[in-house]
Amino acid sequence: MSWLLLSSFGIMFAILSWLQESQFLSNDLGFYKGLFALILGIILFFLIPNRMSN
Repeated sequence: MSWLLLSSFGIMFAILSWLQESQFLSNDLGFYKGLFALILGIILFFLIPNRMSN
């Protein structure tokens, strides 16, 4: 379970990094990018496994 949570954080961090490189997000987010990735990763963590188990 902890691997799934860590993976979802990594996925969201990579997506946010890609959005920064594409100029969709500001480059000066600082630690907020990690915070946003954590929040969105937790949401992703609860959405995907719940849909897979049904």
